[in-house]
Amino acid sequence: MEHLDPEQAAIQRLKMAAELSEKYYQEPMTVCYSGGKDSEVLLELCRRAEVPFHVVHNLTTADAPETIYHVRKVFYRLELAGISCTISKPFYRGQRTSMWQLIPLKGIAPTRRVRYCCQILKENSNQNQCVILGVRKQESSARSDSAVAELPGRNRSERVTFDMDNGDTRIIAPCQMKATIKIHPIVDWTDSEVWQFLRDAKVDVNPVYAMGFSRVGCVGCPMAGKNRYTEFQRWPKYEMLYRRAFARMVEARRSIGKDGPWNSADEVFRWWMEDRNLDGQMDIFGGEVGAFEP
Repeated sequence: MEHLDPEQAAIQRLKMAAELSEKYYQEPMTVCYSGGKDSEVLLELCRRAEVPFHVVHNLTTADAPETIYHVRKVFYRLELAGISCTISKPFYRGQRTSMWQLIPLKGIAPTRRVRYCCQILKENSNQNQCVILGVRKQESSARSDSAVAELPGRNRSERVTFDMDNGDTRIIAPCQMKATIKIHPIVDWTDSEVWQFLRDAKVDVNPVYAMGFSRVGCVGCPMAGKNRYTEFQRWPKYEMLYRRAFARMVEARRSIGKDGPWNSADEVFRWWMEDRNLDGQMDIFGGEVGAFEP
């Protein structure tokens, strides 16, 4: 692809993704909309690219109320414009689930290293599609090696990346098999480019940003680090929900003879919020994830 400015490069990527989706999946590409700034950019870019698309919001059950209201408002506007929108509710093993049910089921709180919540609550619903995501390299060190197009693997080291900008034809084979292909049109955008684009486009963003938060996602997400203290001050009900789930988790562990290392929800919450010694803890608990599943 010849050198283009970020907006035009992203639009070209979206047009190629739309063509792949229509040709090999026989349906419009799916744009994942979280209610955050990056997915706002995706919606506006899709509008400018004039390509067919469907929008999905994965209901995590732990999003801030303001995020839920914002998503509903945006979906109402999109549907008036004739764009199909879906709020996907989480299922696990054929049953409806939530963050608060998964914690006692898995027997450990979600951490930076054990992120079963992301896979179940956010990623399971978009299978066998051409999926458009607002992933950017600058977001975190874990995403610094992200590519424009990816075929997911069982873990990050097993994924296959494609040089979509330069006509990498290897992407056709998985598309022919209707495998899940992830496209990241703004993967190389910076934070400043994202915000400048939204200002220029006069896009109404999630009100959570105006409250001083730099990220939109699950309240209490371990990836937010110490910012979780501020989140729980703003949304105390979520701290209560986590504590209740931790209490059920302790009881579930105790019921199969695993008494330690916590004896109460308070102890779990304190360990979880301090976010320390996780590497050592994961050596002990990593194998236990899923141990309480029927």
